[in-house]
Amino acid sequence: IFLSLQLFGTIVWILVASTRVPLPLLQGWVMFVAVTAWFLSIVFLCVFLFGYANRIAVNWNQMDFLFHGATFVFYFGAFLLQAATTSLHHFPRKFNSTTQEKILADHEYNISIAASV
Repeated sequence: IFLSLQLFGTIVWILVASTRVPLPLLQGWVMFVAVTAWFLSIVFLCVFLFGYANRIAVNWNQMDFLFHGATFVFYFGAFLLQAATTSLHHFPRKFNSTTQEKILADHEYNISIAASV
């Protein structure tokens, strides 16, 4: 499970970072969740790989459940924010009275859909 968190967290991190960020507050939270969950899962994995789990008197089944439960809640919230950002694809962004462009270009829209999934 840890390796899947690493893989998918890295993919989300790359996909969101590869687009222009139209709504920094929303996508900033998505990046924070992806990077933080990635880092904490590395720490959690290292605790088991290097044998620290035997030295720390904690119920590791409960810790694993809490970690993955919290990660699920944060990733689900990040999914909702990324999907909300993606859904704004067709709305125009006005720079001044004469120029308009879409919030997300078509290529960025496709990348944002992949990051949402």
